Amino acid sequence: MNVIETYASFIPLYAVLASLAAVPLILLSTRYPNLRETWTILAAAAKFLLVFSLVPNVLLGKSAVIVIMELSPGICFSLKADAFGVFFALIASGLWILTSIYSIGYVRGLNEKKQTRYFTCFAVCLSATIGIAFAANLLTFFVFYEMLTIATYPLVIHKETPEAISAGRKYLTFTLSAGVILLAAIGWLYSRTGNIEFSPGGIFDSSITLTNIDKILFILFICGVGVKAAIIPLHSWLPTAMVAPTPVSALLHAVAVVKSGVFGIVRIVGFIFGPYFMHQTGMDQLLTIIACVTIITASLIAFAQNNLKRLLAYSTISQLSYIVLGAALLSPASFTGGLLHLANHAFLKITLFFCAGAIYITAHQENISDMSGIGRAMPITMTAFTLGAFGLIGIPPLNGFISKWYLGLGALEASKPLVLIVLLVSGLLNAGYFFPIIYRSFFSVSPKHNHYKEASPLLLIPLVITAVFSFVLGLFPNLLLHLFDMATTISHSVIGVTIK
Repeated sequence: MNVIETYASFIPLYAVLASLAAVPLILLSTRYPNLRETWTILAAAAKFLLVFSLVPNVLLGKSAVIVIMELSPGICFSLKADAFGVFFALIASGLWILTSIYSIGYVRGLNEKKQTRYFTCFAVCLSATIGIAFAANLLTFFVFYEMLTIATYPLVIHKETPEAISAGRKYLTFTLSAGVILLAAIGWLYSRTGNIEFSPGGIFDSSITLTNIDKILFILFICGVGVKAAIIPLHSWLPTAMVAPTPVSALLHAVAVVKSGVFGIVRIVGFIFGPYFMHQTGMDQLLTIIACVTIITASLIAFAQNNLKRLLAYSTISQLSYIVLGAALLSPASFTGGLLHLANHAFLKITLFFCAGAIYITAHQENISDMSGIGRAMPITMTAFTLGAFGLIGIPPLNGFISKWYLGLGALEASKPLVLIVLLVSGLLNAGYFFPIIYRSFFSVSPKHNHYKEASPLLLIPLVITAVFSFVLGLFPNLLLHLFDMATTISHSVIGVTIK
């Protein structure tokens, strides 16, 4: 296993607490919407700046650590801002700023009720997400992981319709059950190894005699985090949860919940079990098969969807497993590609959901069959949608191309050409369900959309920014955020080989 230089710092804790500190201020500002939303934006900006301040030391191979509480000898509730944690936190905190601005326009545009509860839960969700990113061990990870589950529930049922309540019940059933499995797996791992700390390369090495029981332990961990990662057959809660407001869907898909799930899978594979365990037990093969099945199956199901948000949900299920696949292949390029896709998919998918929400607010359309000509009425929105779709297909120079390129290289490095075929077929399937939407919106005509125009600036500006970032990061993947450098640093620490 690899040893990373650490230093004591309160910044990871401050980053977690930034949005929690805003919660009472948001609650006290119920009667003053402008003030309430100011607290939201300020907390989001503060969180991002705190996370961004950790980047220079991460690039130097240093991790900020703070022990909050020692629960028993060898078991601490602690935070550690290593390269992978900062990588994820940077994406989540950055996109939360844009999601907060978008949310203001969305809830005002629909005159939503219980807006204070909405913004409060959003703030708690982002605290939980940053806690997940900076968790130094599985126990800390578990606490924030379950905190995210509880905080997201009021957002899923926000509309409080029978459909929303049913979706929330299903969401809790899946995620809380997975939490029980995850807790059992953590306890079992501690009794097996006496170690639950995240360590690059994992805690299993040649000094530990591996048994078939360890394979069951690994499967329990994958089930525990695989629900939020929406791997098939643990995925059905996600399309159902699309009944939530569109910014919540964006939160679920791009910023917090499902990204926390795939983040958890990469942590389990690369920082708990490690390459040695995966190769020796054949669990890398099992996880590769699961990822490939999910990629193709979810893409095929997406073809049958008429509701735009449900189509995007199945697209997310497929795209998330690109990240799982990158971790499962355990080659230097594949691991880098999976990490890059965690970031690139976030920018691309949040763009698509922002566009879907703008269309709903402006034209009150949710079904693809009703969107003929919408691109003529809302050209900026649908151009951004087109960029997001092209990125997920893997068309250069969008950022999705880079991550898929590295995943393809990783498949060849791992001597798995069939995986490369899966990636190519998936790209064609993505094109198959996205191109008809784009064609219908720009080249079909419908008089009912003639009087519509672009959404308000609060909705339009965030989706333009994320679309532009998706394009620019495709050309300059290290621009501002140093995402490529961090991805290669993480890959090297886990796999032990530098990406050139």
